Amino acid sequence: MNVLTGYIVREILKGSFVAVVLLLTLFNLFTFSDELKDLGKGSYDLQDIFYYLALTSPTVFYELMPASALLGSLFILGAMGNNRELIAMRAAGLSVLGIIRAVMVAGAILVAISILVGEFIAPVAERTARVIKVTAQNEQVVMNVKYGLWLREGKKFINVRKIQDDGSLADINIYELDDQRRLRYSTHAEKASFQGDQQWKLEQIRRSDISLQQMAASSQPEQMWQSTVAPDLLEIVVVNPNNLSMYDLAMYIDFLKDNHQKSHDFELAFWGRVVNPLVVFVMLLVSAPFVIGVKRGVNVGARMMIGVVIGMSFNIIDKIVGHIGLIYDLNPPLMAFMPSLTVLVLALFALNRVQA
Repeated sequence: MNVLTGYIVREILKGSFVAVVLLLTLFNLFTFSDELKDLGKGSYDLQDIFYYLALTSPTVFYELMPASALLGSLFILGAMGNNRELIAMRAAGLSVLGIIRAVMVAGAILVAISILVGEFIAPVAERTARVIKVTAQNEQVVMNVKYGLWLREGKKFINVRKIQDDGSLADINIYELDDQRRLRYSTHAEKASFQGDQQWKLEQIRRSDISLQQMAASSQPEQMWQSTVAPDLLEIVVVNPNNLSMYDLAMYIDFLKDNHQKSHDFELAFWGRVVNPLVVFVMLLVSAPFVIGVKRGVNVGARMMIGVVIGMSFNIIDKIVGHIGLIYDLNPPLMAFMPSLTVLVLALFALNRVQA
């Protein structure tokens, strides 16, 4: 790497990190404003809100990296163009392709950082953030283990083994203790569905009344159960494709297919992770024609506006294409790669025009 290439790489990295810090701060301010609406719900206080913001920041950082790369490169290369640095570099023998190659080297470093955060830090931090928020807003003590979800409600201990796609519960055990902390009742229900107003309907119930003298067993088809266990408390055990690493997504997709369950959402999320590094390179390529091909009189603000418009348009189109793929059950790899490849072709065409 020669001196000019190293200089371009360092400046683009600086610009991209400044952009991601500014965008991350802006997004966290909006999130903070939204979280203030839940302040005081349960024991959810300002400290929990700041913990939540800190733990969700790696996910936001990962999602903002492509847009930050675009804005950073537009700002830095634009400033170099206005200061005639690019002209001096080309006069010193650095070609347009050399400038683009330096931009791509910076992109490779950004991609490596993005993958590190997105695959190893963000999923764990996001799941922890959800647990902190949900458990703080509810009074129950929650523990999520391989034997299901455990909750405490006063003298009752509740074990939920399975959460269905429709939000109902399956294979539920409720254990109630007496004042001496001895087991008094044991109830098992095959299914529970939320009826609203802290009411659950238990179905296919088996109940055991336990005392020092005897134990009596009974059963009934259904029963209403009043509980403060809220459906949103159960969200912490629902598998969210956005909170899984690429490896976890691949394993979960195989699990769903082996059990003949729908996996389209998770496949689209998996291929979205695969294509994310390509998006960073595409955004960096997009910035080059707007800098190299634009005259020096165009100010940095105009270039930044161009970057914002391009970044927002791409994100909107990418989400639209993804939702279309989900609705019509289209091929996940095709839906994930189509927007990026389309923009890549347009960027290469624009670069070819600039060089000509």
